[in-house]
Amino acid sequence: MKYRFVLWFLGQLLKRAHRRSPEFRDNLEKKGPFSFGIGLDDDPDVGRHYTLAPKGVDSGEGVPVTTDLELRFQDTTTAVSFLKRPSARHFRTLLMAHRLRLVGSVRDLERLQALLKHVRK
Repeated sequence: MKYRFVLWFLGQLLKRAHRRSPEFRDNLEKKGPFSFGIGLDDDPDVGRHYTLAPKGVDSGEGVPVTTDLELRFQDTTTAVSFLKRPSARHFRTLLMAHRLRLVGSVRDLERLQALLKHVRK
């Protein structure tokens, strides 16, 4: 339950960033729409996808195959611990320990990180 709430709340934060941050919207206008998903390796049906576009942010349950980038966590505990306090160091540690799997290109990951900087403002 906590995992699903954190994923839903991330969607709310992205929508708020779209409303409040002109830099967030400018990034989407210059580089085009971006979609990503967050899911679990042990239960692929439990997850959420996010579509970021200049018009707005949309999120929904499940992780479709057509996302630009996908973050696959080993389990819900790992996902919640990372999503509550994301950091580059924690991200690298999870990747090296094979508790997080990245599906997509490093460029898409860099783009996601650039967009997520505006979420905390």
